[in-house]
Amino acid sequence: MDRPALDFDEFYGVSSRRLLPALVLATGDLQDAQDCLQEAFARAAARWRTVRSCDNPEAWVRRVAMNLAVDGHRRRRVRRRIAEQEGPPAPAPAPGEAAVDVVRAVAQLSSEQRQVVVLHHLLDLPVAEVARELGRSENTVKTQLVRARARLVDLLSLAEQEQAR
Repeated sequence: MDRPALDFDEFYGVSSRRLLPALVLATGDLQDAQDCLQEAFARAAARWRTVRSCDNPEAWVRRVAMNLAVDGHRRRRVRRRIAEQEGPPAPAPAPGEAAVDVVRAVAQLSSEQRQVVVLHHLLDLPVAEVARELGRSENTVKTQLVRARARLVDLLSLAEQEQAR
């Protein structure tokens, strides 16, 4: 006889409180334990008709969660080993003063102008695609680009003058 759909909610409420502390101890990390347990419960929910007919549905969820924890531990161990072999990544070069000035200047544009500048100049989208993506006419986008460029020239000129002092 089928049990009502609410059974899973009740099962989850009781079992999750019991399983989480055990998984925290098994994984050594609260976030990992929560992730594994949630994934195990998601899998159980997707197969609830089968899982609830098991002798011990909680054991099924526990086994899946523990397997996920072991798999995650293996993946982290492999990543750590690879990182040790390769060494730390080379540090990214600090941005130049000009790049910082450009970022500051773009931040001072209106949000509409920032959007068109980023999409068109940074992501190299054509004006027609920028217009389509933002739901604006091509003429509006062109006007915003012209105004944004003029504003950037002013802002960057001011920044250059301040640096010269």
